[in-house]
This record gives sequence, C-alpha cells and structure tokens, in this order.
Amino acid sequence: MDRELALEFVRVTEAAAIACGRWMGKGDKIAADQAAVDAMRQAFDSVSISGTVVIGEGEMDEAPMLYIGEKVGAGGLEVDIAVDPLEGTNLVAKGLPGSIAVIAIAPKGGLLHAPDMYMDKIAVGPAAAGKIDINAPVRENLKAVASALNRKVEDLTVVILDRPRHNKIIQEVREAGARIKLISDGDVSPAINAAIEGTGVHMLLGIGGAPEGVIAAAALKCLGGDMQAKLWPENEAEVERAKQMGITDINKVLTIDDLVHGEDVMFAATAITQGDLLRGVSYFGGGVRTHSIVMRYKTGTVRFVDAIHKLDRKPLFIKRS
Repeated sequence: MDRELALEFVRVTEAAAIACGRWMGKGDKIAADQAAVDAMRQAFDSVSISGTVVIGEGEMDEAPMLYIGEKVGAGGLEVDIAVDPLEGTNLVAKGLPGSIAVIAIAPKGGLLHAPDMYMDKIAVGPAAAGKIDINAPVRENLKAVASALNRKVEDLTVVILDRPRHNKIIQEVREAGARIKLISDGDVSPAINAAIEGTGVHMLLGIGGAPEGVIAAAALKCLGGDMQAKLWPENEAEVERAKQMGITDINKVLTIDDLVHGEDVMFAATAITQGDLLRGVSYFGGGVRTHSIVMRYKTGTVRFVDAIHKLDRKPLFIKRS
C-alpha cells in the first residue's frame, strides 16, 4: 500500500470521531454509533482503494452499511478492512474516557475473518514480544513480562475488562502483586497502550470481542508488540459459525501473525473521548480539533496527527436523512 494512503485513512477515522463526539454524555449510544457509522462510510468514498469490509457492523441483514462483505472506496488497490466506527459506545454515551474510531487495513486476505464472538486475549509491547503464553498461568506471564521490562511484577499495570467472567483472572493478578486497571468497555485502546511507553499500561488480559482482537492485533503488529488469542465460543452455534468462516480448530492458539498476515498492514485511530494516549475531540466556534494515531508495519512508522478542522469551510460528513 502506498504510504500516502495513511493520511487518507486518518481522515476516515477523524470523520467518524467528529460526527460521534457530538453525542458524548447524552446517554444515547445507538445514535452515537449511527453517527460514527454514517460518517465513516461516506469518508471511505474518497479513498483510492477497492476495499472489502471483513470485520464491520455485522452481516448484511443486520447492518445497512459497513456490513461484512461491503465494498468501499473510490477504486484502486484491493484491500481488506476491519472497522469499528465507535469502539466504546457506552463510553461515549456516559462521557467516559477511552472511546475511539478505528480501522485496520491489509492486502486482500491479510486479516483473519473473525466471527462475532468472544476471544480470550493477552497483549504486550515490543520488549515482551515472544515472552507470553496464553496457556500459561497468569503469574508466569506476569513474571515473564516483568523480566522483559526489567521491572518487578509489582511495577506492572494490567488492564482487564470489569466483567464477572474475569473474577478469577483479577484475583490471580492481585495475588501475584501487579496493579490492575479495570475498564468498563473497549479493549482496543488498552492493547495499543500496552505497546507504547509512557501510557502506564504493560499488559492486556481477558476475554473481549474477537473482531476487536483482530483490530488490536493490527496495531500491535505495527508497533512491534505481541498478542496471543483463543476463540471463546459460548455455544455450539458459535462453534459452527467459526468453522464456516474457516477456523476448524476452535481451541487453536492464534498468534499475532495468525490474526494479521503479511507485512503491509496499516492502522488508524482517532480519539472520541479522552484517553491515556490520545486526546478526545474538542469543538470550538466553526471547527473541531482531533488527535489521531496512524501506523504502518512495513516501515515501522508511527505518526500522531493533531488536526484542526474548519467545518464551515469543508464539512467532513453529511448526516443521512
């Protein structure tokens, strides 16, 4: 993929964030998500790609746009696209930190077509790459990461979704002595944070969405981090769904290269609400300021884009009637 596409992909996430950010704290997560979807879908129309959505808002009969299999772009290189126009719907609705608009892009066949089910994940940054084992006890993974970072286990901060299913993991982390940051929603941002120094996050653990796992893996791959995952189906229907999508061994440990194939991967995200890494959308008379990150695995380039948009000169989206 041409490096010039990186800025085009940032414009896509910026459009979603700007449209969605107006709904912060208004208690309507459905309207917030719809605003982000509408804006992202329209923004793709100006990008010089022939894209296929492989992870999106659901199947064609479930989502009017950005559905799995939808074609997007103005024509050009064939790519697979994973999108989450609003990661953290509840976060926006309640005005809480950590929500982002995010996309991952790879050449055709480069992203795992993850079924819409849960996935067990462990994610770390570059220094601990190759040191984790999702099948090992939590204590052993913490020791391995601490050693790789030249720290004590007590110095580590682990991000975990605050869910009853994680009670055992939370207890094990506490017994090992590490610190915990419990989050209510959205585990893509924490996975990215684990791979960037200065965020105060050293590991992501626990069960979250499988589609989000692939998106996070794209970012981690660009950053030189590491991730392992295992699908976590809740019933036989989900097992069959995975098999239909080509995942025959439901218990297979998925490496970062299983989740994201090849070397030509890009990732872009724009903050909607304030986060540990990116500042949230802020509005002013006639304009808006956004803060984004865009990465390319092939070159290892990571750019932070601090942008001011004059909405009275060039609207970034058109509200669907």
